[in-house]
Amino acid sequence: MTQTGSNDNRRLDRLDQRALEILFTEARTANTFADTPVTDAELTEIWELARWAPTSANTQPLRVLYLRQGDSRERLVKHMNEGNRAKTLSAPGVAVLARDTRFHEHIPAVLPYKPQLKDVFDADDTKRQDTATFNATLQAGYFILAVRARGLAAGPMGGFDAAGIDAEFFPGGRFRSILVVNIGHPGKDPWYARLPRLDHADVVRWA
Repeated sequence: MTQTGSNDNRRLDRLDQRALEILFTEARTANTFADTPVTDAELTEIWELARWAPTSANTQPLRVLYLRQGDSRERLVKHMNEGNRAKTLSAPGVAVLARDTRFHEHIPAVLPYKPQLKDVFDADDTKRQDTATFNATLQAGYFILAVRARGLAAGPMGGFDAAGIDAEFFPGGRFRSILVVNIGHPGKDPWYARLPRLDHADVVRWA
């Protein structure tokens, strides 16, 4: 089987200034949320955008667990760092992002022209885990952008007991949590003061 795709060399459109502000320059991590509900349809729309993130060999190891307010949220909050509990408890929607440590089982479906790659990953645990971690993290970044693109605020947090969350929600051991993302509309005083970013000269090199 050969790969097919568009070869018409079309130029990509540039986003307008407002879109850039929403996704990047004015985007902030929300610390409080309004009571406005986030619907199941909105949460579905987030994934329908995030699913197009690039991953090596199209492996797509990210898995998403959405938690509404109620018992499941209480179960999650007890594993969050103390400073993050109130935020996670009050957010209308919360996503636990995890990596699938057995992502390679889907390779015959997602990479049909090279199904034998499944056996390569099956034989090399280190390669499999490294691939899952890197690519799921890459997808998590796109997930945050998708939240913003859908007109919602994202509050991504790494302050939690990953082993505790995994035991609570992924007891089979296949999925491993990497990020918790609070989702909703900004509430009262939602933003901390913007912290400095490194300058161009501190980061960028040319060769």
